[in-house]
Amino acid sequence: MILPDNSSNYLPGARVLVLGGGLAGLAVALDLAGRGHQVAVVERRRYPFHRVCGEYVSNEVLPYLRRLGADPAALAPAAIRRFGLSSPAGRTLASPLDMGGFGVSRYQLDEFLYQKALAKGVEFIFATVADVAFDAATDQHRVALADGRQLLAPLVLGTYGKRSALDRQLARPFFSQRSPYLGVKHHLRLPGFARDVIELHNFREGYAGISAIEDDKLCFCYLTTRTNLKAAGGSIAAMEHKVLARNPLLADILRNSERLYAQPEVINEISFAPKQPVEQHLLMVGDAAGLITPLCGNGMAMAIHGAALAAPLADRFLRGELPRPALEAAYGRAWQRQFGTRLRVGRAVQGLFGGPVLSELVVGSLRYWPAAVRTLMRQTHGAEFG
Repeated sequence: MILPDNSSNYLPGARVLVLGGGLAGLAVALDLAGRGHQVAVVERRRYPFHRVCGEYVSNEVLPYLRRLGADPAALAPAAIRRFGLSSPAGRTLASPLDMGGFGVSRYQLDEFLYQKALAKGVEFIFATVADVAFDAATDQHRVALADGRQLLAPLVLGTYGKRSALDRQLARPFFSQRSPYLGVKHHLRLPGFARDVIELHNFREGYAGISAIEDDKLCFCYLTTRTNLKAAGGSIAAMEHKVLARNPLLADILRNSERLYAQPEVINEISFAPKQPVEQHLLMVGDAAGLITPLCGNGMAMAIHGAALAAPLADRFLRGELPRPALEAAYGRAWQRQFGTRLRVGRAVQGLFGGPVLSELVVGSLRYWPAAVRTLMRQTHGAEFG
C-alpha cells in the first residue's frame, strides 16, 4: 500500500519503519513482511529513479533474493565473469571473478524490489524525514516527517544510504568531517565492449568503473575529488576531458560512447570513514552502516547482505524473544563479523590507487601476481547467503 501524501498527522500501524528505500531498505522490508510483520518504508523520491552507484552485484546475493521471491533473472541482467584493471597510464591486468556477478541498473532493480514489496503489503510513505527520537518511557521511536506527520514504531532501521541530514541530527562523527570525494554516473552505449567484464580504470585522484547492465547498456561510474573538479572550472565534461582522458583506456571510452541521458547523476561528500551499525537504537543497514570503496565493487551486495543480517534479529525482537539491548548487541557483532574486515581492506586498497606513481607500481606488480589479485577480491566479497 502507498500512503497518500495528505493522510492524517499521526500515522499508526507499522511495527517497523524503514528510513530509506534503496537496496538495503527494500530487501529488509521484503524480508520482514514475509515474516508477517507490518512494515512501512519512508522514501524521499518516487520510483523509478537513478542513483549514483556502480551497478555490479556479486552473485553471493542470489540465494537470498530468490528466497525473498525477487530473483533478478527476471530483469535480464548482464552476467559478469571477468575483471580488468588499468593504471593511469593504461597499463592493464585481468583476472577471472571466482564467484561472478550480474549487472543491472538501480533504476530497474529498485523498481523491481519496490513492486515486490508492494505485493507483500509493505506501506510506502513518500516524504522527507525531519527528525528521529527514541522515547525510553514507551520503548518506541518517533519519526517526524518534513510535512508535519508523525510516525511511531517499536523498531526503526536506517537504510538511507551514504549521507543524510539524519546523520547530522544523530551527531554521527563522520558527518562533521569534510570529505573530498564526489561520485558521477553515466549510462552509456559503447560498441564492442564485452558484456561479461567489469573494468576499473585509474586516473589522477580517482578511478572509474564500467560494466554492462540490462538492454545492451553500460554503467560508467567514477569517484574523484573536488580538487579535480575545481581545476576543470567546475565542469564535469571538462574534468572528464582534462583528467580522466589522460588514461588512454578512459579516453577511448569517453570518445566512442553514446551518453544515454543528458546530464550525469552526481553525489557529493562521499565518506569512507568508519560508522557504527547501531545509532541511538536505530539499526543501520547498507551504506548507512558503512561504505566500502567503489574500487572494491561490492557495495550493492553488502547492502542486501546487511538486510539479511538485520531481518532475523528484528523478527525475534518483534516477537518478544529478544530484548532491545540484546538485539542491538547481536546485530552489532554480526555486522562487524561480516563486514568489518571488508571495509578495512577496502580502505587499504583505496590507499594504493589515485596517485599516478603508486598506481603504476601496484598495477605493474599485480599483473605478474594473479593469486594476489584474487585474494584481494575474496577479501572484499562474501560467501553465498540465503
